[in-house]
Amino acid sequence: GNLSFLDICYTSSSIPPMLIIFSSERKSISFIGCALQMVVSLGLGCTECVLLAVMAYDQYVAICNPLRYPIIMSRVLYVHMAAWSWIIGCLNSLVQTVLTMVLPFCGNNVIDHLYCEILALLKLICSDISMNVLIMTVASTVLLVIPLLLIFISYVFILRSILRINSAKGRKKAFSTCSAHLTVVILFYGSALFMYMKPKSKDTKVSDEIIGLSYGAVTPML
Repeated sequence: GNLSFLDICYTSSSIPPMLIIFSSERKSISFIGCALQMVVSLGLGCTECVLLAVMAYDQYVAICNPLRYPIIMSRVLYVHMAAWSWIIGCLNSLVQTVLTMVLPFCGNNVIDHLYCEILALLKLICSDISMNVLIMTVASTVLLVIPLLLIFISYVFILRSILRINSAKGRKKAFSTCSAHLTVVILFYGSALFMYMKPKSKDTKVSDEIIGLSYGAVTPML
């Protein structure tokens, strides 16, 4: 439920404004509008990173400890886990957006991207952005690399438990339960890692736009 609501908001924050700009002659966005778009899309993207890791833990408990599932995954625990996913994602987004928007912009202020994305905006800043880059690297490690490692570990245990199931029907049911989540994990984390952790020399407009659409539109659609 959280993931579905998040994905609806995620696509709504960037896709409709992008389509309006495509279809209109005046291809511009206000400073406040750009800041709002960035804080919302970045916040929801970061929240999804944490939420997918939380869902992997839920899958692990459901498949590896099915009899203890109602005890371990109590209402209090899953409400706290979902709430902290939102809090962490929104706080990170707020900090990064404020630190970006207070810096001076120079040049023609043309955003070389499909929507107001933090990496595209950092290229327009004419002052030192080393602090922004450092914070983004730390945030990418905490919100992308660590959750992905936790998901990988949980799926190692899940796979081991599935292979121990005697009936073919039981194994098929367990695999189908995990397949949707795993597909989203591979697409979302793969594109996000490439976007935020790639070397600067690999920056290209077309690849950035395709990757941006992958985690901003394709993954939520699925």
